[in-house]
Amino acid sequence: MSVSATGARRPLQSRRKQNPFLKRASSSPFSNHPRRKPGQAEPSLKRARTESSDDHDGEQLRSVRIVTNIPPKNIEQDVLSLMRHAQEQMFNAIPEQAAGMNSVRIAEVLNYRKALPPIISTAHVHALSTSSTDTDREIARLIQSGKLRKIEVLGRGKGGAPLGEGLVLVEEWEKMLKESGLDVAVQEKYLKVMRQHPASATVPASDFADAEVSELVSLGFMTSTSALASKTEVLSRPGAFSLGTSASVATAGSSAPAGSLEAIGGRGAIHARGGGGGGLPTSSTTKSRSTGTLTFSLPGTGAYLRLLTEAKTHIIQLLSKYSPKFKEASREMLRERWNGNILSSNAASMAKRARGEFTGILPGKTKKWKTFNGLDFQWLLEECLGSGQVECFDTGSVGLGVRAS
Repeated sequence: MSVSATGARRPLQSRRKQNPFLKRASSSPFSNHPRRKPGQAEPSLKRARTESSDDHDGEQLRSVRIVTNIPPKNIEQDVLSLMRHAQEQMFNAIPEQAAGMNSVRIAEVLNYRKALPPIISTAHVHALSTSSTDTDREIARLIQSGKLRKIEVLGRGKGGAPLGEGLVLVEEWEKMLKESGLDVAVQEKYLKVMRQHPASATVPASDFADAEVSELVSLGFMTSTSALASKTEVLSRPGAFSLGTSASVATAGSSAPAGSLEAIGGRGAIHARGGGGGGLPTSSTTKSRSTGTLTFSLPGTGAYLRLLTEAKTHIIQLLSKYSPKFKEASREMLRERWNGNILSSNAASMAKRARGEFTGILPGKTKKWKTFNGLDFQWLLEECLGSGQVECFDTGSVGLGVRAS
């Protein structure tokens, strides 16, 4: 404050009014803008990046009612019709144009599909059925009549859990047997034993000769935990367990003494390659063939199990990535992610591809085709629903919702 002629102090504001040169400098035109550290992005840009992210952290989907089955349209509800429908819908057809796969890759996909066994899990049939009780009763009748056979689908790997029970049409089982190149006499004996035990997954090993057991196991039509403990000749021939090309067996054969157990991979060679055996015989595990048992199986079951396990794991990962908090998505959104976010097969998309305007990812470059050989999304959803790995619900607005269990 200043002192006036009378000795009183005048405030600074009055002095500024009298002398314009004492006015405070005007503020910068950018003074009202929020301060940011160097390198910090604009809030609008940050928000745009968040909205374009794959993660969906919005509100949880509304659940009007739980959906326990997805019955197909225009398909009879008997078990045989549902199984044939599931087999026909397991894979998508290879695109005729712009598939993103050369002829060699297309041949690999077709051969892979052909080599898979015609197994349909019981859980899948229940997911397509409108009445689980009627389905179970019909399955029991078909098994007793010899038209259907049940096979136990076990998990692989350390700590592998059972995947449930599978169903196979007996006529398709017999077709695979005839196309396997097995001796006709062994085929007839095998079918005779199957008819004698229509509802049993195992049979006594004494029903077959040693040579017959070796041939059946090597081709994948039988597995054993005890009867083949003394049949080391299976290790030297490629078959269901691919032991003939095992790297461990080849390495052991070049470094271990000839005639020793180490020369053929050690005591756990069969078990290490995914076989059902518990290793070569020891003093505590050796059993006579008369007390052993054989389990019915089909060639290619290992590839079928791997496909199912990896596909289920991937679809759960898609749900977790899209909605980390709720692990859910609408069926159409999940289908789009499973297909690799490629253009649909409608008329407009096909016209763009024909004109050369398509710049997206070709189907053959997506995980659906590179890893899963074109496995159909709806088929996988039914499999996951029946096995209890996902829960489906009606949203009332965006169709069917899918949530990880």
